[in-house]
Amino acid sequence: MHRNVTRRGLRAAVLWMTLAAAACAEPDLTVPTADQAREVYANPDVEVTVRGNVVELRVPQPREQLRRGGTLWAKVGPYIFLFSEATESLFDDYPGLAGVRVITTAGNDGPEVARAFMERDDMNDILWNRAKVIAGRARLEGSKRPSLVEELIRWGEDHTDFEYNPRYVSSR
Repeated sequence: MHRNVTRRGLRAAVLWMTLAAAACAEPDLTVPTADQAREVYANPDVEVTVRGNVVELRVPQPREQLRRGGTLWAKVGPYIFLFSEATESLFDDYPGLAGVRVITTAGNDGPEVARAFMERDDMNDILWNRAKVIAGRARLEGSKRPSLVEELIRWGEDHTDFEYNPRYVSSR
């Protein structure tokens, strides 16, 4: 019996030390470089920076698009990029990435039109799949069916922190 108790005590001690070592392991806080993030989005017009553990995209929207599409196109800009395979893969590949912010501007040198910020934990797998479907439909058919763009905007406003420039988007 004494021998059995000693073995159990030894097993418990080994288990405890294993758990303690695992708890002390450094978490993977890898964040992409700006070049790595730029490569994921693969769009030469997008300016990418990394600020701490946040990737920030600056995306110029054609001024003509903003004139023709008005409020709808001014609002949707950030969500087109946020709810994409590229953003999802950044979160998957870089565990230290806390969030992605997209800022749209009027042309290359114009004022900010809209911005949206999404944190890593804002989306689970089911929400990601739904977001990509909504964004994909808006990208493919949005100019013919504005209701798809409106759906993407509603989705974006429900799942991000966002701001719109009142010059382009009137408040309701």
